[in-house]
Amino acid sequence: MIIKSFELNPNKIKNIKFFLFYGNNKGLIEQTIKNQFQHFSQDNIQKYEESEIIKNSDNILTSFFNKSFFEKEKFIQINRASDKLYKFIEEALEKNIEDVTILLVSEALEKKSKIRNLFEKSKNTICVPFYEDNLKTLSSIAFNFFKEKKLSLSQQNINLLVERSRGDRINLLNELDKIENFLRDKKQINLEEILKLTNLSENYDLNELVDYSLTKNQKKLINILNENNFTGEDSIIILKIFIRKLKRLSKIHLQNLQERNIEKTISNFKPPIFWKEKDILRDQLKILHLDKIKELLIEVNKVELLVKKYPTNSTNLVTNFVLEQTSN
Repeated sequence: MIIKSFELNPNKIKNIKFFLFYGNNKGLIEQTIKNQFQHFSQDNIQKYEESEIIKNSDNILTSFFNKSFFEKEKFIQINRASDKLYKFIEEALEKNIEDVTILLVSEALEKKSKIRNLFEKSKNTICVPFYEDNLKTLSSIAFNFFKEKKLSLSQQNINLLVERSRGDRINLLNELDKIENFLRDKKQINLEEILKLTNLSENYDLNELVDYSLTKNQKKLINILNENNFTGEDSIIILKIFIRKLKRLSKIHLQNLQERNIEKTISNFKPPIFWKEKDILRDQLKILHLDKIKELLIEVNKVELLVKKYPTNSTNLVTNFVLEQTSN
């Protein structure tokens, strides 16, 4: 059966042993797992990758149901689940287990997904979709945090926190944790203190900087550059990331010449592409064709030579190169 994430409660899940959590909101999924299954002790929690289950499904399935008389209930979490686990779950459901709780965690699943349909239609399973957070949901999390602390904070300051979390619930919760620690001996916080707490304590991901450069998103790129103090060492890393990402884009284009289906090509690409990268990767593939990728690789190598020749000017050289990509 289908249940929304905010509807989960002990009464609804009391007698259910099979769960499927799927979607792109990794932060909310992690938070929900922690809240709903915290009664399991660490000794009785086992985590698997789907590939581990597929390679040895019979032995693993048997081990799930072989427990000593004194052993407590087991909690099994299987990450990166897909339709390849359909038969395995079907067999587990038929055994009518009592002392093992199984949770599948997956990226976004299509409506035609066999494993999703199985969990949605069965009365003995719970299927929970987790959609991406938006400005409203993240603002609500921050607002409730300050309300609980009995602090008044303007919407402008709340928006600032949400912006600095880059739309990621986990990042926002980390920033709120910093503020909570800061407030242990205080009863109020101002804008300047928020800026100090949330600014530059952690650099934006260098991968994200390269992604925005390749998708010509000048606004977000400038925002990242303004928020960070990159070093000479960072400059070399940024160029290496450019090379890695450009080579991957080239391979995807070449593979798609055979597949003639970009979605299928992205899904089948090895090593697997993490779900958070897929949308921005699609944008990059539309903007950068093979010839342009080859040109960029040559340009990156030239900039790398200049950086090595003039290390004291490395930050300016790389920053100029990064910005140039958004104006070409």
